[in-house]
Amino acid sequence: MTIAETIADLAEQLEQFSDWEDRYAHIIAMGKHLQQYPEEFRSDDFLVRGCQSRVWLHPSMDQGVVHFDADSEALIVKGLVAMLMKIYNHRTPDEILSVPSDFVSRLGLDAHLSQNRANGLSAMMKQLALYALAYKVSGASS
Repeated sequence: MTIAETIADLAEQLEQFSDWEDRYAHIIAMGKHLQQYPEEFRSDDFLVRGCQSRVWLHPSMDQGVVHFDADSEALIVKGLVAMLMKIYNHRTPDEILSVPSDFVSRLGLDAHLSQNRANGLSAMMKQLALYALAYKVSGASS
């Protein structure tokens, strides 16, 4: 599924719910399906700076594709992490760097997240892009 298709799918999922309490419940449920985060990566080295809640993001690259392991202690934030993983995970660095930043407003998140959560989401997106840029610049393939 392309990034555009993934964003459209997420928007469609959220649009199924008439109010934001139900949408938040769906986002939280998405977080519960996030792959278990490896304990060896639960360190300050992989903390995303700028998030009020603790968020860990560990990148790796294999055959030109970036893989992320991610987690958060906060339920809603973990759901947001799960959404980002659907968009950014298992993509090439160029694909990651081309993710349109307006997807946040397309999903309606910009109008319904607290300022702290919006800042955290922005910090996560920035970190994902920085990892992709580092892989692209280094020419890493494994």
